[in-house]
Amino acid sequence: MFKKYSQIFLITLVFIFSLFVTTASAIDLDEATRTVVENGSGKTVVLTPEQVKRGKRLFNATCGACHVGGVTKTNPNVGLDPEALSLATPRRDNINSLIDYLKNPTTYDGLDSIAEVHPSIKSADLYPRMRSVTDDDLYAMAGHILLQPKIVTEKWGGGKIYY
Repeated sequence: MFKKYSQIFLITLVFIFSLFVTTASAIDLDEATRTVVENGSGKTVVLTPEQVKRGKRLFNATCGACHVGGVTKTNPNVGLDPEALSLATPRRDNINSLIDYLKNPTTYDGLDSIAEVHPSIKSADLYPRMRSVTDDDLYAMAGHILLQPKIVTEKWGGGKIYY
């Protein structure tokens, strides 16, 4: 008898708890947080909650193996943090320039193509995951890269001390 009532009590307690506890999602991010720089002239754009969710999912599936937490495993000296992106040539600290990089990647100084070693649209024959990536997907992934420093602060691109 006690066992039956304890199970009913436990189920009721879990149900009541679930009514009051919600999880954070892209919808919870305010417009200021979802605002990122779109182009080199400084024009900003507000990412939609759908773009935020999609960008995270696509980044983790396509880029996450080498760029966990905004770190570049193959070259830890160059991450995806805002400072590193702004010091690249050309600057990669806006959505359009990141899309350009994902289509045709170059070295950090911008002199040589690295499409053979970095997944990109140009090298989709070598990297099958890039074959089905659309321009909207690239936009969402670039938005994710620029949004993360606002969410996880110095952890994004911070290196081994965080991940």
